[in-house]
Amino acid sequence: MWVLCAPAAHAGAFEANDAEWQGGSELLAIARAELGAERVAIIGTLDYEALKPEDGVLVLHPEVEIDREEMGAFLAAGGRLGLLDDRGKAAAFLSQYRIGRVEAPLRPALALRDNANLAIAVPYVQQVAGQEQNRHPIVRDVDRVVTNHPTALSHPDLTMVLQIPAVGEPNATLAVTGVIGKRGRLFAMGDPSALINLMLRYPGNRAFAKSLVRYLVEKDEWGERGGKLYLVTNGFRQRGHFGGVSGVTRELRDAVDALKDALGEAHTSGLSGAVSLLLAAIALAVTLVWTFGHALRVYKRYVPRYALATPLVAQGGAVGRAAVLSAPSTDRALVLAEIRSALVEALSERTGVDPRAASPRLIAEVEAKGVLGNEGLHALRTLLVELDRGLQHLAARQKLKVTPAHVEVLHQKMMEILSEIDQRRGVSGPEPRGLEP
Repeated sequence: MWVLCAPAAHAGAFEANDAEWQGGSELLAIARAELGAERVAIIGTLDYEALKPEDGVLVLHPEVEIDREEMGAFLAAGGRLGLLDDRGKAAAFLSQYRIGRVEAPLRPALALRDNANLAIAVPYVQQVAGQEQNRHPIVRDVDRVVTNHPTALSHPDLTMVLQIPAVGEPNATLAVTGVIGKRGRLFAMGDPSALINLMLRYPGNRAFAKSLVRYLVEKDEWGERGGKLYLVTNGFRQRGHFGGVSGVTRELRDAVDALKDALGEAHTSGLSGAVSLLLAAIALAVTLVWTFGHALRVYKRYVPRYALATPLVAQGGAVGRAAVLSAPSTDRALVLAEIRSALVEALSERTGVDPRAASPRLIAEVEAKGVLGNEGLHALRTLLVELDRGLQHLAARQKLKVTPAHVEVLHQKMMEILSEIDQRRGVSGPEPRGLEP
């Protein structure tokens, strides 16, 4: 009657050398009886480099993430993996094959002693014309499997092997299998506890265990396998690269794993004398470098903000205006507008023209004054057309691209026009207020 309340196997269970109720010594004995002792290996570290395509790996309740890259390469090459897990860390690995976890039925149709936690799973079969079809070889000699706090699996198109019939809800999938890379095989089941010593007393569970270990190493359609079966459980370690080939990502992952192992070992048994001395030396070196680096640092002299000179662009008058106009960020349209303003002011002083007049009127008044010849008038007209571009771009808020050399040319033309006016008037006129570029 005590089996009625059989608890789920906890961490530390499933160990092949454990003969207690939650251990895996019975499973080990079955595997050795079916395959021979020399073909069954119990390992705490899964070395992918030692695996061969003809081998099989049986993983129960992994407490570590399975290396998807290396295990995937093993399966693609023809290897076989039996992965039995309910609430361990197999979910990430299974997800790449579109296998997910779901809760087992609350009301299983069959259960040991009417205990829903001990639901009974049966082989998945199809009935064609009243005849049983498509029973998987793993459950060829199995009628029922007693589960122990299982989880169910979801999948889109893999072959169903075991299912848990339910009442008032859909039947649940307990185990599936599929071909990986056209040669490898993956068997996934949501209850590792079905293979502990306590559960292998049931004939169906025992028959299932025998079929499973044979399936993982039995011959395939492409020939005999004859490989070994590796049993790994709980918090096993992983190392190596399947086929002996590695990449940068894998090398970095190995380094991180090695560091984790070293830290775990240090946490468990403390640091050795040599390691402690090395860490102390490293800490001393880092401290000395930091200390001397700060002690010998050359500091720049700090000048308070109130003692700084006022920038030219912040000053008023001609100096500040010249600084603004010559700044690299100043729009050249503003420079052209400044030259035009200086030209118009100089013309007004020399000839009395209206400085507010538009360019056509300015030209007409200058022509009426007779202070420029034909070439001078043409030069004035051409210059005003160029300078008016600055006003137009400012009004349209558009950037004007003018080189400093062209600005200097325009300024020179303005000076030549004013010089001709002064010569014709016979006087030395005042200099325009335009700024030298």
